[in-house]
Amino acid sequence: MMTLILGGSGSGKSAYAEDYLLRAAGDKKKYYIATMQIRDAEMQAKVDRHHRLRQGKGFTTIEQPTELEQAVLQMEPAGAVLLECMSNLTANEMFSGEQPVDRQTVIKKILQGMEDLRKQADPLVIVTNNVFEDGIIYDDPTMEYIEALGRINERLAAKADEVVEVTAGISQRLKPYSAEEKTRRRQDG
Repeated sequence: MMTLILGGSGSGKSAYAEDYLLRAAGDKKKYYIATMQIRDAEMQAKVDRHHRLRQGKGFTTIEQPTELEQAVLQMEPAGAVLLECMSNLTANEMFSGEQPVDRQTVIKKILQGMEDLRKQADPLVIVTNNVFEDGIIYDDPTMEYIEALGRINERLAAKADEVVEVTAGISQRLKPYSAEEKTRRRQDG
């Protein structure tokens, strides 16, 4: 089962996603795929805060800011996985080199990595940000990023069994499935 959890910055989506995975995981091994690249003290403080919040919850953390397919190699089959977060992964894949990578290449690479991860993880919970809700036109590289993340979010939402939006700590299911529909989807592959 794959669940996409989205929301704005500071919406409570990360806390919701972690609680969600802990409930869904049962006795399975739990993996936390962390995608943030630490570039300054503020980012380090955020990572440290997330580490403290996860302490004692049984997560094995895999630091994977790029090359998502490499995380799969570090996991046991059928483990419960929380990927935090798609917006960081997309930015890292696009902007880690000397020149930005074009959005189509980034989209293809991330979606392939997600397909590999989806085959390995059950459940799989993905955290992502809403983008382009402010309607502002940014510089070209930022617009490329927004377009890439938007397309990735659309594709993941289409494949997800469940999509949840979190606003001010309140969750709203955008795409729920009944148990019967989940069974049918699994049978259909």
